[in-house]
Amino acid sequence: MRKIVLALLFIAANLSAQQLNQLKTDDLNLVYYSTAHQYITPHLARCCINTLNFYRGFWQWQPYEPISMFLEDFGDWSNGGATAVPRNFIYISMAPYLYVFEVAFANERMSLLMNHEQVHVVAMDQCTQRERIWRKVFGGKIQQIADHPISMLYAYQTTPRKFSPRWYHEGIAVFMETWMSGGVGRALGAYDEMVFRTMVHDSSYIYHMVGLESEGTAIDFQVGANSYLYGARFFNYLASQYGPDKLIEWVNYRPGNKRYFSRQFRLVYHTPLADEWSKWIGFEKQWQKDNLNLIRKNPVTEFRPIIKDKVLGSVSRSFIDTEKGVLYTGVKFPGQLAHIAAIDLKTGKMRKICDVKGASTYYVTNLLFDKDNERLFFTTDNFKYRDLNVVDLKTHRQKQLITDVRTGDLALNPVNKAIYGVRHQSGISTIVRINPPYKDYQALFAFQYGTDLYDLDISPDGQYLTGALTFVDGNQKLVRFKVADLENSKTDYEELFDFQMNSPASFVYSPDGRYIYGTSYYSGVSNIYRYDFSISDMSIVSNAETGYFRPLPLNGDSLIAYKYTSKGFVPGWIEDKTIENVAAIHFLGQSVYEKYPYVADWHPGNPGDVPLDSLVRYKGVYHSLKNQHLTAAYPVIEGYKNTLAVGYFFEIKNDIGYDAMTATVSYSPGGDSLVDERLHLDLSIRHWRWELNAKYNDADFYDLFGPTKTSRKGYYLGLNFKQNLIYDTPRTMDLNWRFGGWGGLETLPDYQNVAANYDHYYFNNLSLSYEYIERSLGAVDGEKGYALQLLSLNNLVNRQLFPRLVATLDYGVPLPVNHISVWLRSAIGGSASRHNEPFANYYFGGFGNNWIDHQDAKRYREYYAFPGADLNSIGGTNFAKLMAELNLPPLRFRHIGIPAMYPRWLRSSIFASAIVTNLDDKTLTRHVRNFGIQADMEIVMFSLFKTTISAGYGYALEGGKKLGNELMLSLKIL
Repeated sequence: MRKIVLALLFIAANLSAQQLNQLKTDDLNLVYYSTAHQYITPHLARCCINTLNFYRGFWQWQPYEPISMFLEDFGDWSNGGATAVPRNFIYISMAPYLYVFEVAFANERMSLLMNHEQVHVVAMDQCTQRERIWRKVFGGKIQQIADHPISMLYAYQTTPRKFSPRWYHEGIAVFMETWMSGGVGRALGAYDEMVFRTMVHDSSYIYHMVGLESEGTAIDFQVGANSYLYGARFFNYLASQYGPDKLIEWVNYRPGNKRYFSRQFRLVYHTPLADEWSKWIGFEKQWQKDNLNLIRKNPVTEFRPIIKDKVLGSVSRSFIDTEKGVLYTGVKFPGQLAHIAAIDLKTGKMRKICDVKGASTYYVTNLLFDKDNERLFFTTDNFKYRDLNVVDLKTHRQKQLITDVRTGDLALNPVNKAIYGVRHQSGISTIVRINPPYKDYQALFAFQYGTDLYDLDISPDGQYLTGALTFVDGNQKLVRFKVADLENSKTDYEELFDFQMNSPASFVYSPDGRYIYGTSYYSGVSNIYRYDFSISDMSIVSNAETGYFRPLPLNGDSLIAYKYTSKGFVPGWIEDKTIENVAAIHFLGQSVYEKYPYVADWHPGNPGDVPLDSLVRYKGVYHSLKNQHLTAAYPVIEGYKNTLAVGYFFEIKNDIGYDAMTATVSYSPGGDSLVDERLHLDLSIRHWRWELNAKYNDADFYDLFGPTKTSRKGYYLGLNFKQNLIYDTPRTMDLNWRFGGWGGLETLPDYQNVAANYDHYYFNNLSLSYEYIERSLGAVDGEKGYALQLLSLNNLVNRQLFPRLVATLDYGVPLPVNHISVWLRSAIGGSASRHNEPFANYYFGGFGNNWIDHQDAKRYREYYAFPGADLNSIGGTNFAKLMAELNLPPLRFRHIGIPAMYPRWLRSSIFASAIVTNLDDKTLTRHVRNFGIQADMEIVMFSLFKTTISAGYGYALEGGKKLGNELMLSLKIL
């Protein structure tokens, strides 16, 4: 679900009012935004329909509505996401796959993505008569929303299987994608085998079911990828032990099945899921011990680590400065921000060169070393559009050379210093050259769709370019181009070695140009291979127990390679000597096929056989109004002042979610409300960046629980505009403009304890927010960076304008201990109006959290909060505020909880602040200080509902005397 949220944010941030296009059949609504993508839409549509037809029969599934699909090119790597709530929806990133370490295969990606992502739709959309009734009652498949937390109950009633852990959803998707692709997939992947073989080799902890979700997907260097690894592995185990049919029965949802995934498991396998998971761990340990014994039948390569006191997590391509005895590489490991490091080859000591913004999970950054000029080239934004940067090794000064170059797999020509790389755009891989001074790129050759090139290197004499070439059928070859031919648009290449379905990874030239060294899982284990140009022969150099990667040849009898460990990669020395034999290992996925060969028949057929032309019902411009659907209509409860209100919530959205209309109508039947205050209305109409809001006696669910009240008597009409001026995460800049008016007021809309001296007014507010905040792997909060906000708050009351300005600045730095950071948070504001005018003042006080809440748990960071003082009790027409905050490392929980509810982490913070108000009038000036502490525990319920229990204490002083103290308890839901 997180992928879908991010995809919708990308859509909103990137498309503006751009015209969308549409290809529509009875089963599919394919939306895309660029004519440059149109070439792939017929093939994508055929793949979708082909898989859909197969799944209809395989799962006995009838989609509740057609599948809407959004095709995009917002990043440099292929990706996808799917949901069935509120409607069946898939997004597809058309870029080539990321082949590093063979975490993805080279087979045709649109078919594979459809085979994978549609499993998610099936798993969530399946229903029995019970769910069909609830869907009709509630207006559709309900997506839980924070404004109305009762929607959580309705969400489970309409789509119960959505509430399953990610490893469950990814496990069945990986299992199906593999067999539907003829056995080419991660269920038969050597990388997955290596991960678990290494855990057993290193005697590392294999997570149990709850610990995987609470800790394993957060602090491990592979983070979210563990959901795929563990899920696919567990599903493979079940299929090998009990057969694929039982596996399908567990995931399927038919009449008589259990709604919750773990209860259905017990129904099918007649044992608790936790017990079977423990059995799998025992089985896995024995399976991998047997594989290790097979490897050890031949002498194992001796490895001498360069670093002995730490593991580097993920690493980039590396380079050696032989004169200085330094190894340069990009690293990304838990507790520290990703960065480029220099490692002393003798002592193993590391020093930081610079941070890497937007580091990749697997390859960190595309790195190049220019020894002659003592500089490193590297890429940032490696999840999105990559930028090319350079850092001076003497001064550590960085400079961005080309923004959104979208190019990686870089190689430096040592003769003319030109950079060669592979650029990804619109699903196509193109060889490009970037000449000094590196201001722009030149395209040399674009491959056809389905053919990609990666892991480039250039010979020491600058004449040849080598790389791994992939083909649409999944085959991969190590090839060599003549640089001169590429410069003259000639694309003939020499095939050095056919690795079939295996990746020829990280092949680099020896200093004398005679050899190229690289790695491959050719035997099932990633080992070092050496190709000798003088005799045109490929030899194996290592016999690894775990896996060797990214070799660095030297002129001598040794080379540097990275050894895979359960915590990441470690650089070290191995002997540069060919060996005769390595043993093949056993694959768990292969055992599934050997026991149950019918999985090879799970093939959806050829997408080219789908008669798309006869199926198309519309092709042209996408009209949002023609694609609107009712997605929710359900009863809600709200709070108004001190009374309960009951009502109904309605939602209408278009297929891809960027246009929506919501309405809440409720009524307070009794209590303290006057007759004219019992009706409550809230209407919102959103189109792209614009939102129109209308309210009457606004009510809010969370007013039922606690001190902060947002419900207000009166009527409201406002227009809101949001614009992402910069969307380059973690660097963002947002513009927010709000214009409107209130009438019939009793209290100020922003300050519940301040009476309004006029019952109506108009406002025109503008905010500009900029932030660049980073966090390391395993963090739960920002650890480094800064955030700036400028607010212009303008109220027009009784024909008099009351302008106010606010500026805030937050700055944080990490301490040497993992996940500890110190922040300074400051704010200043001023108004030129009278002190006795409520609309001209600022008001401060309190934590601001309700007992049950949905806003940020750490509300004390807001400029208007001041724990220890009562809400709105400190006022003034101008102010200055400063807070110091110490964030302590989170405590993770590995063994506590059950799949339906478990804690993930406990974090705590200590803070102290001071505020001065009315600086221009000494008779009104107030000096108030406070200190406090807050602890937050995140708890996950039903795999999706993230709640936070918070407890805090604040103590405020004024003039050296106690002003007040405050104990805060809060439960943040959703």
